[in-house]
Amino acid sequence: MQKYIGLDVHAASRTFAVIGESGKRQGSHVVETNGQALVEQLKTITGKRHVVFEEGTQSRWLYEILSPHAEEIVVAMVSESRGQKSDERDAFRLAEQLRTGAIKTRVFKEVGEYKTLGELGRTHAMIVQDVVRVQNRIKALLRSRGVAVAGKSVYSEQGRGEFLEKLPNASRAAATMLYAQYDAVEAVRRRAEKGLVAEAHRHPMSRVLESCPGLGPIRVAQMMPIVVSPARFRTKRQFWSYCGLGIVMRSTSDWSQNKEGGWRRAEVQKTRGLNLNHNRTLKNVFKGAATTVITQLPNEPLQQDYQRLIDAGTKPNLAKLTIARKIAAIALSMWKSKEKYDLTKHRKQGQRLVSRVDLSIPSSGVIAGAAAGDEQGSRVSIHACPGPGAVDLRSLG
Repeated sequence: MQKYIGLDVHAASRTFAVIGESGKRQGSHVVETNGQALVEQLKTITGKRHVVFEEGTQSRWLYEILSPHAEEIVVAMVSESRGQKSDERDAFRLAEQLRTGAIKTRVFKEVGEYKTLGELGRTHAMIVQDVVRVQNRIKALLRSRGVAVAGKSVYSEQGRGEFLEKLPNASRAAATMLYAQYDAVEAVRRRAEKGLVAEAHRHPMSRVLESCPGLGPIRVAQMMPIVVSPARFRTKRQFWSYCGLGIVMRSTSDWSQNKEGGWRRAEVQKTRGLNLNHNRTLKNVFKGAATTVITQLPNEPLQQDYQRLIDAGTKPNLAKLTIARKIAAIALSMWKSKEKYDLTKHRKQGQRLVSRVDLSIPSSGVIAGAAAGDEQGSRVSIHACPGPGAVDLRSLG
């Protein structure tokens, strides 16, 4: 017998709500936030267990400890709650939605063999944020005292003395403390980066993906624990939507009536843009890869494709989007085939992509975004032909 179990998750407690196959409520239980207690409570429920809970801080941990004891574990996106609300109501609502198939968006939580790599990747990202935060504080302090700063020389041990001398005595001590903080977090960042790359290289696929233009060891290490398996994406368009590079078109009032009373498709303006429901880390990975190809790899064919688009009149942000999508498609193809980058093979794939992309619309167009699962957004191909009204895709910037 099928049992549908909804969990309302809190820091101190969990509320279990059980619904039978027919939709009849079979009871609810409150359990403390303890792994062993949660597993024991789940085992007391007979039949085939289908568990659902909302995405949150502890959702990955719950997925890992409950997966061996259930037929299905579903992590749902947090939805807006209207009307009466309580822990028990929320748990029963989730269980009923799972039973009826009403959960629209499921969050992928499988980690596979990349559990350690995923944790190191998240830690590395947090440490990098700390380094950038301290760097900004140093520059802000110098600029507040009228000292012009630019570039990275202000952070080096050799160059910082020159800037300290320009500060008044009252501010010099504060700047010295910030420099000490920067040295400490920078040392931690280098150690975290070394550990991240070493863990990534334990997986043979990392060496394959690093041969893709623009994808270095850090970007590959960030990408692998998020994607986990390329088989999740049947086509490159699904992968583009997951990476935030999918094109979304929306229209309404598509038909108009002529004088004879017949109906014809009206020339309505379709709004376009990049999908908003995506993985931000992957979007940063492929945007950064495109930037690297454009600015640092002059002999790479993808950079030459970018230059041809620019010469033809395409706006730089649209040309960059095309290159980012091509790199994502190449990386997915390499991962599926387990083959290193082949210039001839992937060059042909890139040429087919360039010939099909069209992002030019009248200048009066409005940017719009939609979920990655949007049916139109998942099927629309882009075409990087120049046009006076090419869309300014702000979400790419």
